[in-house]
Amino acid sequence: MAVGLAGCGASSEKGKSEDASKESNTLVYGSNDYTRINPAMDEHGEINILLFNGLTAHDGNNEVVPGLAKSWEFDESTYTYTFHLEEGVKWHDGEDFTADDVKFTIESIMDPDNGSENAPNYEDVQEINVVDDHTITFKLDAPNVAFLDYMTMAILPKHLLEGEDMQESEFFRHPIGTGPYKLDSWDEGQAITLVKNEDYFKGAPNIDKIIFKIVTDDNAKAMQMKSGDLDLALLTPKDAKEFADKEGYTCYDMKTSDYRGILYNFANEYWQENKDIIPAINYGIDRQAIVDAVLLGEGMTAYSPIQRNVYNDENIEHFDYDPEKAEEILQSVGCEKKDDGYYYRNGEKLGFVICVGAGDQVRVDIAQAAAQQLKAIGIDVTVEVPAQVDWEGQMAYLIGWGSPFDADDHTYKVFGTGKGANYSSYSNEKVDQYLTEARQSADPEVRKAAYAGFLQELTQDPPYTFICYIDANYVAKSSIKGIEPDTVMGHHGVGIFWNVADWTIE
Repeated sequence: MAVGLAGCGASSEKGKSEDASKESNTLVYGSNDYTRINPAMDEHGEINILLFNGLTAHDGNNEVVPGLAKSWEFDESTYTYTFHLEEGVKWHDGEDFTADDVKFTIESIMDPDNGSENAPNYEDVQEINVVDDHTITFKLDAPNVAFLDYMTMAILPKHLLEGEDMQESEFFRHPIGTGPYKLDSWDEGQAITLVKNEDYFKGAPNIDKIIFKIVTDDNAKAMQMKSGDLDLALLTPKDAKEFADKEGYTCYDMKTSDYRGILYNFANEYWQENKDIIPAINYGIDRQAIVDAVLLGEGMTAYSPIQRNVYNDENIEHFDYDPEKAEEILQSVGCEKKDDGYYYRNGEKLGFVICVGAGDQVRVDIAQAAAQQLKAIGIDVTVEVPAQVDWEGQMAYLIGWGSPFDADDHTYKVFGTGKGANYSSYSNEKVDQYLTEARQSADPEVRKAAYAGFLQELTQDPPYTFICYIDANYVAKSSIKGIEPDTVMGHHGVGIFWNVADWTIE
């Protein structure tokens, strides 16, 4: 997959002089805010990979490679994985890392009382046995071909968390891991400062300090990149383009598996009564116009949650823009268009509210563009940006998901009935069946057929209206070396720090 790297200008003395007031070997990253750093309970977080390690890791091609486990075997007859752990690994507090930490972490995620949205990744784990300090086995009750991907999960220290509340513990404000960086300080709402782990088992990083400077507003990130207050940031397409010819900066226009779409809350009575209008909504959105106007071409139209995966089926219905067909569907289900230009059903105007999380201007713009297009076909859609999202009470949400890893990731737990990341309360027995079949077979042809069935079912019974895939538009000082432009990023553009220990600042 070709990935564009646009050079915004070579390193310059001017660029270096702007950094003169800063420590020369410190990187300042423009980050969203964190209320906690809890990789076991939360689905993602850019900072996790700097502080923690999993048994496995992903390389620049998003393939599974060794992490805290130096090797492993799989017994196909018993569905048992045996992991051989690195020896001599220390937690940031100096304590020894052992297999007991691994068992503790995964069991904590699996414990339903802890409410982890990662739990579906491990629901087929039947037994976890510590053989010795550096050997651990996982016996599954059924095959799970994505299991090695899921063992990239950050391992947490048992000696600090045993008996603690895994949602509320103060540990998650003072995290201690085994990763290449360790927490130095956390100034709430301002900055999280990390310093390099001199005893990192893979070798100490090159950059001494990384500061996650909290900048929640997209416009402010762009301004602070221009002023030199930031060295690296993920910007909106519009803001990133302003650095295209700016000396001392490099633009990384990186592909992602990160899609945007409208999530429908099927627990809301509105969709229990109006689910049959969703196909009309799908045809009523001009996706290419949104990619062009909002993303400035930095992305592509979406029709599938695994569009950048080898198991995608491009032959399913794409719901290409067709406003006439959209209105035909509305009329076919008994809706009537009145003089005000809107459709009505049982005396009620068709319409709903799309909620968008605060601080993400691109999502706001996508939602507003979609709302305007849907008004044009007679559905009264508005956009709200609540201070706090009411997942159970809202009508719809401008969702973002996507994974560059195994196709099981961000499908099984997102669309499976009752799974940890199924925020839409979507339930479809055929979808559950197809996702289980795909998870349990290592045969590529079986998986391909299962995912084709899954995707086809999503077109018959849509959980979302897929809109677009977005690119990750990173801008960095050209003095930063080591960023891999060809790595496909994940949800929220996460993934750029996968090889951070190898980065340098010149």
